Amino acid sequence: MPFGLNAYRYATFMLAPAAPLLLRERMLRGKEDPKRISERLGHACIPRPEGALIWIHGASVGECLAALPLIDALRIQPGRTILVTSGTLTSARIMAERLPAGVLHQFAPVDTPGAVRRFLDHWRPDIGLFVDSEIWPNMVRDAYARGVRLALINGRMSARSHKGWMRVRRTAAALLSCYDVCLAQDRETADRLHQLGAQAVEITGSLKADAPPLPADAPKLAALQAAVDGRPVLLAAQTHPGEDETILPVHDILRRGHPDLLTIVVPRHPERGGEIAMLCATRSAVRRSDGALPARDTAIYIADTMGELGLFYRLATFAFVGGSLIPHGGQNPLEPARLGCAVLAGPHTENFTEAYNAIFTAQGEGRVASSADIVALADRLLIAPHDARKMAENAAHGASTLAGALEKTRAVVEALLAGHARA
Repeated sequence: MPFGLNAYRYATFMLAPAAPLLLRERMLRGKEDPKRISERLGHACIPRPEGALIWIHGASVGECLAALPLIDALRIQPGRTILVTSGTLTSARIMAERLPAGVLHQFAPVDTPGAVRRFLDHWRPDIGLFVDSEIWPNMVRDAYARGVRLALINGRMSARSHKGWMRVRRTAAALLSCYDVCLAQDRETADRLHQLGAQAVEITGSLKADAPPLPADAPKLAALQAAVDGRPVLLAAQTHPGEDETILPVHDILRRGHPDLLTIVVPRHPERGGEIAMLCATRSAVRRSDGALPARDTAIYIADTMGELGLFYRLATFAFVGGSLIPHGGQNPLEPARLGCAVLAGPHTENFTEAYNAIFTAQGEGRVASSADIVALADRLLIAPHDARKMAENAAHGASTLAGALEKTRAVVEALLAGHARA
């Protein structure tokens, strides 16, 4: 192994005794489940079923949700168990709601040799599918050493991550060589993986393009619609720090021509609800986490809850999608587009380059670089609802052109399973 991997393994071995203390500290901050914290040290809470076991690992909510269509496709075959691992409390809660019956979830072990060994000893996966950009050295190398067939699926690598890995290219090549195949979302990711030493790379597109639409609780949606009562809506979804400070002045300007305007802000991280409420200052604002619905005099509705984004994309005709006015790379535009909600976004959309390009091409517009740009486009769409609906239809069409990754990925996974059975 390259020096970098040997050094990492030694460091994680030496630091392993501190892992329980670090996990306890995270638990006290509400970031670990006290009833399941042993899973983080590789101790399983449930027995391994008999038969083939497909292990799917995603870092958090987005990666796990992207894998849902693949899970549905793979579980049709009898005699298989699917195990999903993730590392966050939020992902565990959402997986408890969204995973089909019979699909198992465990918290991923911390990447120390002992925790990974205990995890692999218990679960003995036949294949391991790592979603998006999840590359944990001990987890990957130890699974490979045991003969687990591995694949990176729905692969994505930003320019920043690529630059970092290029500094340790031998280490990256050693890790990527453990994967039987790397399935990239786009040409840019494929090229970056090749440059880092990956041998078998295929471009399959994004699984998120084949994902089911975000769910919405029907009674909650009806209650929201009744509370909004036909008012014009400006939706700012998945916002990050630095973007709310742009959206709130946009609201003020638009209200001059649309005095009944309701602006709904859905922060990417719900714990920012209090911060956004403070930014609202004298504007009339209420928080959904307090159980409130927008009243007739509410100007800003702060939707600081988890798992309800599908409600708001169904409520609005167009939405500004966050993470794009700041150099974050943009949040997923396919989620609003697939629900018939037109997309506005800033210049930083490299996390979903192909998706944004397809949607903006279909819409004919949607790129905004400043508060003035948002005001101009939003004002026009609020004045002409027919144009907004047409733009939303075009967004849905643009998103539909990206479908197909699910079947390509399923075929590769089936080939891996067949190869493991022969071995």
